[in-house]
Amino acid sequence: MTDSGKPTLLVVDGHSLAYRAFFALPVDNFSTKDGQHTNGIYGFLSMFVNLVKAEKPTHLAVAFDTSRHSFRTDEYPEYKANRSESPAEFKGQIPLLQDCLAAMNVQVLTKEGVEADDILATLATEGAAEGFDVLVCSGDRDTIQLVTEDVTLLYPSVQGVSQLKRYTPDSVVEKYGLPPANYPDIAALVGETSDNLPGVPKVGEKTAVKWITQWGSLDALLENADKITGVVGGNLRAHLDDVRRNRALNALLRDVELPVEPADLEVRPIDAQAVRDIFARLEFRTLLPRVFEAMATDADDMAAASAPAVAAPVPAELAADDLATWVAERPGEIALTVTVEGGRPSRVGVAVADAAAEATWTDEVAAALGPWLAGQSPKILTDAKPQVKALRRAGIRLGGLAFDPILAGWLLRPSFPDKGLGDLVDRYLDEKLPEADPTQLVPETEGATPAQLAWYALRVTGEIRAEMPDSVASVLEGIELPTLDTLADMELAGVAISHEKLSAFSAELATRSDDIAQRAFAEIDREVNLGSPKQLQEVLFEQLQLPKTRKTKTGYSTDAAVLADLQDSNPHPFLDLLLQHREATKLRQIIESLDVSLGEDGRTHTTYLQTGSQTGRLSSTDPNLQNIPIRNEESHRIRAAFEVGDGYETLLTADYSQIEMRIMAHLSGDSGLIEAFNSGEDLHRFVGARVFGVDPSEVTPAMRTKVKAMSYGLVYGLSAFGLSKQLRIDQSEAKQLMSEYFARFGAVRDYLRESVQRARIDGYTETIFGRRRPFPDLGSPNRVLRENAERAALNAPIQGSAADIMKIALFHIHDQLVEDGLRSRVLLQIHDELVVEVAPGETAAVEDIIRERMGDAAELTVPLDVHIGRGPNWDVAGH
Repeated sequence: MTDSGKPTLLVVDGHSLAYRAFFALPVDNFSTKDGQHTNGIYGFLSMFVNLVKAEKPTHLAVAFDTSRHSFRTDEYPEYKANRSESPAEFKGQIPLLQDCLAAMNVQVLTKEGVEADDILATLATEGAAEGFDVLVCSGDRDTIQLVTEDVTLLYPSVQGVSQLKRYTPDSVVEKYGLPPANYPDIAALVGETSDNLPGVPKVGEKTAVKWITQWGSLDALLENADKITGVVGGNLRAHLDDVRRNRALNALLRDVELPVEPADLEVRPIDAQAVRDIFARLEFRTLLPRVFEAMATDADDMAAASAPAVAAPVPAELAADDLATWVAERPGEIALTVTVEGGRPSRVGVAVADAAAEATWTDEVAAALGPWLAGQSPKILTDAKPQVKALRRAGIRLGGLAFDPILAGWLLRPSFPDKGLGDLVDRYLDEKLPEADPTQLVPETEGATPAQLAWYALRVTGEIRAEMPDSVASVLEGIELPTLDTLADMELAGVAISHEKLSAFSAELATRSDDIAQRAFAEIDREVNLGSPKQLQEVLFEQLQLPKTRKTKTGYSTDAAVLADLQDSNPHPFLDLLLQHREATKLRQIIESLDVSLGEDGRTHTTYLQTGSQTGRLSSTDPNLQNIPIRNEESHRIRAAFEVGDGYETLLTADYSQIEMRIMAHLSGDSGLIEAFNSGEDLHRFVGARVFGVDPSEVTPAMRTKVKAMSYGLVYGLSAFGLSKQLRIDQSEAKQLMSEYFARFGAVRDYLRESVQRARIDGYTETIFGRRRPFPDLGSPNRVLRENAERAALNAPIQGSAADIMKIALFHIHDQLVEDGLRSRVLLQIHDELVVEVAPGETAAVEDIIRERMGDAAELTVPLDVHIGRGPNWDVAGH
């Protein structure tokens, strides 16, 4: 109830705000396990509960459109005809939203033949007449006409539905220059693009306000239209019928016959169990306590919503020996949290289902707990790698790592990896992890202690294990956890990089960039900021009159790929220099990121991300070593700066030859591809001979290039159009090439077709080792989303299997080097390549280990061929 003491009626435009919420929240981040998109529902409900909590209405209703048909389309069929179909991902969300509101006991209103705004207008008018303070929440500007001293409009900002602007009579006059009742007059003259109502050409809001102010009303203006001078006067007279039609259509109905009156809309207690049920179905966990807090009228409901299912134990603060005794008395699986500060342990906490203990990390704790930490007793750690590294810096190699909920959660939901334990607690326990606010100097809420974090991790682990298929569990235990252990050592070791080489190359690039910029400025006779999209748009599309590229929110695209295509189709010296400048600038940024990452030891220590891709491939950050160019002169210069470190003899590189094509041969069982690999012949020459019907010796370089592009393109779902563009050949030739390929290698075609069909049935793809990748969009009615999912589903088993094989080889090599007592160590895994730092006298032994372990990482129907190189730096070793 407002300060006036009058009851408050809040009426909301459900469809309008849900649609805005849909575009405000990324659709990919809000999806249930069965593929139902929920971002519109989630965004609307988040706004709605905040609104109810802030305004505290006594009466409440939400109105929805029933369809695009209304009395307005009967009068003017073109009304809103320009609106495209709702996105496929939005469809189905409105009925589910209405189910949520019904569970919350919120009155939902619809009416055939009218729009939601007409329902709002009717309730607002009736409510004001009956003594209510009325709040109308809508994203339709036509509702501005409803604003009075008793009716306030809450209108969403351009940022979405989270920020609402309050329109009172004074604020409407301040913004538009006229009272709310005159807003429809302005809209009638200006038109409304979103409703497909054309206005008077060259008449904007300022002109419309000036005319209505001058003549007093729209009717008076139209009666005196012959007195308006100039071009706009002529336009007005030519469009009088449009203006009258607009004004008739934008007038909201205030007398819609409804089954309820404002007094019937009193806020009612929510159906607590119904809310829990539908929120569980939609996988909304964090929203539940917010809904109960904002809308529950029953204290028991609110308490039940906010209270965890089980209270976290109060951890015992133990001395070193007592902590060691605590874990020794519990031989089963124990959850562990090591708090890391400055790269080293600072606190340690342990937990089982009914007890927890912790201690500050000291030398005594390290000595007492060390044997258990290093032993094989099973342990659960969340985001384990930083903790594993911290323990190694303290002289302890962690043993017995049995589960990492972050890795496990990512394996189950690779498209939506959870970033921390709090996300997992929300998702799997339907609770909120106690976390201190880092923005507060004195946090109002204390965060969970290390032992309590371990306790939550233990509970989350139970929930994830119950959901995890055996094949995915085997990937976690057999691939990801051993890989984590290896990556920890690689990150600690780092790789030596020459600061001198990087600095010299950076200086060259700075000079080159300046020279290119000056030559570019000479082409257009002025200087501009070559990094400013706005200035580049003006140069390219206005001054140089080049064809406009893809439309964006800020104009026309000037990204590198688009401009490269533009240079191909419409070459221009300025454009060529711009692309050169961008390349030099990008290279310099890469070099500087490497240079600043160097530690006091002269080595860079990248961080590998196991959860950074959906296919299982590793990525890296701080610095990103995946973005170093490949196979051009600049890449050689950068890789030459990666050198063998002090006390070591050489760098050794190892990579698989054509691993994805070998996996394709294995998965498809195609006899032709299998024969090619088993014969030892050059794959692309062999395939080219089959496709073009010539002897292998007669396969030309051009033929080989076409076949190579075809073979790898198929793995990524390349179409005939894409192949023609890549090879710069006619699409008809590309189609013929694909037909000839499939005629000779029919099992490849059958495998690719069947893999997508299987994924459509199962909802996921699977690698050789059991890694799954869900594809809910394979059933999407949206053609673009569906075809993107089909292409990704083609590639996922192949690229994912390649990632699995590389990881298996990686930790097998690492473990063998340790087991054999060698000092040599793996430093990098970039794309499909390993870089090993070899100690003096160990080269032959290391080569044997690499060939054996990479060769037996998987049992395929074709051999895994390994290329090995050596040299004083990465560039030489890679040749």
